[in-house]
Amino acid sequence: MKDVQNEKDYRNIPIDRVGIRGIKYPITVLDRNHREQPTVAEIDIAVGLPKEFRGTHMSRFVEILNNYRWRIHTSKIPEILEKIMERLPSHSAYIRISFPYFLEKKAPVSKEESLMGYQVTIEATLYETGKKELLLTVEVPVMTLCPCSKEISERNAHNQRALVKITVNAQKLVWIEELIKMAEECASAELFSLLKREDEKFITEHAYEHPVFVEDLVREIALRLRRDQRILWFRVEAESMESIHNHNAFAVVEEHK
Repeated sequence: MKDVQNEKDYRNIPIDRVGIRGIKYPITVLDRNHREQPTVAEIDIAVGLPKEFRGTHMSRFVEILNNYRWRIHTSKIPEILEKIMERLPSHSAYIRISFPYFLEKKAPVSKEESLMGYQVTIEATLYETGKKELLLTVEVPVMTLCPCSKEISERNAHNQRALVKITVNAQKLVWIEELIKMAEECASAELFSLLKREDEKFITEHAYEHPVFVEDLVREIALRLRRDQRILWFRVEAESMESIHNHNAFAVVEEHK
């Protein structure tokens, strides 16, 4: 049969990234406490298409994933990228794996245990030169309490849920749990799935004693990331879903070391 994708293209325009997006697959990720954790990921796979090719063979992306079914582990990402480069004419291979990740957490006073979910994304790129890039992003829901509101109010201060996104490019392993802990420690308070009344009292009072603007939050996290010798580049974003405004507040810090 005629291979239309393999036809020569004369428009002289290389494509930075072309592939498939949103395929769901079971995977296994590294877990600091339990060694491994099974989860279900949404995966994007793509290649950089040279200017002389009209298209890429999309089915081969799925074939490569199928070859790793039930064995897609985060440690296999470099191998998967190499297989993509072998099977498809390209100047780069890219994969994005986004998945929910769960930690067992104990409430601060009652010690009731529950699972807390976080969204994690791994993006990896392999270039024809052999250069590799790997980015880890962790999204951490936290609580922020407004320092200004506390200062000007006699009996209260407005607080809200916030979302912290930390992205790092590291030369050595950085655990997902490390980034989660960092975000939670720099916030006014961390969140839990299960709380009793005594826990709610503790968290409310703890947040009141630890007010932070979104500016404070990203700066404190940036200071910790800056001191980590494993990390080559990072980006920190915090967004507070404001409780007394009809808009959100956000702040971003990005730094190459």
